[in-house]
Amino acid sequence: MILSGLEIRKEVARGRIVIDPFDESRVNPNSYNLRLHNELLVYTDDVLDMKTPNNTEQITIPNDGLLLESGRLYLGRSMEYTQTFGFVPMLEGRSSIGRLGIMIHVTAGFGDVGFVGFWTLEIQCVTPVRIYPFVEFCQIYYHTIQGEYVAYQSSKYQNNAGIQPSMAYLDFKKEENHESQ
Repeated sequence: MILSGLEIRKEVARGRIVIDPFDESRVNPNSYNLRLHNELLVYTDDVLDMKTPNNTEQITIPNDGLLLESGRLYLGRSMEYTQTFGFVPMLEGRSSIGRLGIMIHVTAGFGDVGFVGFWTLEIQCVTPVRIYPFVEFCQIYYHTIQGEYVAYQSSKYQNNAGIQPSMAYLDFKKEENHESQ
């Protein structure tokens, strides 16, 4: 089941959901609006390689906005730090943002129970569009989980401090270690 907005408020008060900073005005009937930070990363390599770290460049979104190019991938992050205990966090775009042709996650809107950190947003747009920093950009919602579980403990993305480019290359190193044993 999905938590209602009232239940999200209760779980924040209990400390089982952490959203920092938390603002009551961003609670929706069954989600919470997260804001876009003023930092973006873009890949600078013409071709990305899953087996290696790819080069990135940081862009700051000025207060008067930044024009996103269609067909380009931008990595952003939430302003809010989140943490969950016993719930599965999920991320979706806000309809107002989607109606501008902006997708806030290409494929990775599914979080793991126990995730701790900022959300990296995989931003693309279907037409050029100007964006601004610190706006309510996406929404987080929470599913209950049934049965015993092991909380997320990945060394790749857990406890992050900012935007995280792909670390898929670490999966190849893990496979190489298994093959050599």
